[in-house]
Amino acid sequence: MTDLSKYRNIGIFAHVDAGKTTSTERILKLTGKIHKTGEVHDGAATTDFMEQEQERGITIQSAATTCFWNDHRLNIIDTPGHVDFTIEVYRSLKVLDGGVGVFCGSGGVEPQSETNWRYANESAVSRLIFVNKLDRIGADFYRVVNQVKEVLGAKPLVMVLPIGIEDDFKGVVDLMTMKAHIWDDSGQPENFTIEEIPDDLKEKAEQYREEMIETAVEADDDIMEAYLEGNVPDEETLKKCIRKGTINLDFFPTYCGSAFKNKGIQLVLNAVVDFLPNPTEVPPQPEVDMEGNETGEKAIVTADAPLRALAFKIMDDQYGSLTFTRVYSGSVKKGDTVLNTFTGKTERIGRIVEMHADSREDRDSAEAGDIVALVGLKNVQTGHTLCDPKNPATLEPMTFPDPVISVAITPKDKGQADKLGEALGRMIKEDPSFHVETDPDSGETILKGMGELHLDIKVDILKRTHKVEVEQGAPQVAYRETITKKIEDSYTHKKQSGGSGQYGKIDYTIEPLEAGSGFEFESKVVGGNVPKEFWPAIEKGFRLSMEKGVLAGYPCLDFKITLNDGGFHPVDSSAVAFEIAAKSAYRASMPKAGAQLLEPIMKLDVFTPEDHVGDVIGDLNRRRGMIKTQDTTPTGVRVKADAPLSAMFGYIGDLRTMTSGRGQFSMEFSHYAACPKNIADEVIAAAAERDK
Repeated sequence: MTDLSKYRNIGIFAHVDAGKTTSTERILKLTGKIHKTGEVHDGAATTDFMEQEQERGITIQSAATTCFWNDHRLNIIDTPGHVDFTIEVYRSLKVLDGGVGVFCGSGGVEPQSETNWRYANESAVSRLIFVNKLDRIGADFYRVVNQVKEVLGAKPLVMVLPIGIEDDFKGVVDLMTMKAHIWDDSGQPENFTIEEIPDDLKEKAEQYREEMIETAVEADDDIMEAYLEGNVPDEETLKKCIRKGTINLDFFPTYCGSAFKNKGIQLVLNAVVDFLPNPTEVPPQPEVDMEGNETGEKAIVTADAPLRALAFKIMDDQYGSLTFTRVYSGSVKKGDTVLNTFTGKTERIGRIVEMHADSREDRDSAEAGDIVALVGLKNVQTGHTLCDPKNPATLEPMTFPDPVISVAITPKDKGQADKLGEALGRMIKEDPSFHVETDPDSGETILKGMGELHLDIKVDILKRTHKVEVEQGAPQVAYRETITKKIEDSYTHKKQSGGSGQYGKIDYTIEPLEAGSGFEFESKVVGGNVPKEFWPAIEKGFRLSMEKGVLAGYPCLDFKITLNDGGFHPVDSSAVAFEIAAKSAYRASMPKAGAQLLEPIMKLDVFTPEDHVGDVIGDLNRRRGMIKTQDTTPTGVRVKADAPLSAMFGYIGDLRTMTSGRGQFSMEFSHYAACPKNIADEVIAAAAERDK
């Protein structure tokens, strides 16, 4: 039996460029997993093994690896920071027990850090905070701690204080032992000495230690009472309190250092072991039925229970498909047959492998608490549950956001159409936020994703990994339609063509709903003018029709149909007749209900040096942007704004030109809003041209 108290399943997440991958590299070096540290800027980082990651110096897909520290097994997932790949962070957090949020010492709490923090809150993941890059110009540990409080609304528990800053950063004061850890300039993580606290920091260290103890003892009433009576808890008791508070999400132990310079990482690793939960200390996963309702049962983390495992990522490589799986309860062996509750089919496990980025080690079995990759599964997708066929159950599935941008592609060589279809099929399995459709009119293949970079990478993967060259069209915006007026209307479907006819009459009200409400259907028919058995057909007719709006053929959102009355014929009425009546009624009535085009509005976070703020804001105004806030930071200005996606294509190039290459931005989908008339007219005209 595995001792699960020695397991830590953790993720490392942060804003793009805060140093997640570098931190992971240092952890792997320190734990003896790798012997030469790879650098992101050289394209040699262990966990960034895709060609696209090495070229761009960013993490695109989460990578899993396993290492050991102080007799504990750490399963680590290094996640992407870029907003287009947020999906990778979301699904990683879903299967982890703890996390390390990395923040840049000079950039502070950046936009993607906020999104990731929100996801971690939703998944109730315990976290440590690591303020990285304290050797950078403009770094300020205390400012970042304040931002964590103000921007994230979180409670940081400061565990160390920096000694020196920027070029003079040389170590940290450990408030637990009240000793200074000083590193030399060799860049080797093990070259440090433990000394007395420098005189100029003694007072500050005393103050922060007192704050740390006061916050920590709140986690345990008895210890708090003893403390109020003057008994200062010893180190062991203090650790117990901090562990309890961290697991309860009361506060987040906060560390600092410089991963690149190898300073401060050991203390973070110690904290992972000391304060983050093992798999048995996390609330067990709820089980749900096929409709997604909780059954009241839980997947208890023990090897003796029936198998419950969640597939959280699919990855294709030259050896076949790998299914990254978190085993929540029970155990699984090589050659076992498991049930996929989503498809209702059983699958045989060919191999079980432990991943170290893109290399792997074979295992004979995996137990509750393990994160492994399974080889040989055919029809498993992200979010599917694998379980014991004799004891089926489903774990809570994952939900993914809808894509907001699309691009049409065609293979350069027509003979590669089949190869393209096969490659896209694999890519959809790997990434649930990536959708593919075929345009029924033009026959073009439409790729849909979360942003321009997301689709760029997909086209690049097609070219390099799958060897399919494609031509791509201009990016397209995923518009939507809705209505603005409440109307009452009636429609009669009558068809007589020899034999039995078709007849269905419906009187109905169409009214707009609040944004995000979706589609509602209600029947107020009394007296049997429209028999009850035909109501589902009427609802189905309207529901199928809403996929295509009356203005430009985009899906229609947020409206309610109330069936008030109608009429039927004892011979000629049928479910089909009423479904056709509803479809025709939709086409006839929607234009009368003030049909309106909606466009996706993106939440923007733009960073610019101070001397270019005027240009950046002027440009955003030209793009119909609404400026929300401007915050001055030591290194520049952060502008938060809302802007329509249609005006933001190619923005990164323009921003770099305006700011001499120093500007950065991130954007994510916020909401749909009414399209201005001139823009709507253009979109409708383009749709009419397309449909000719």
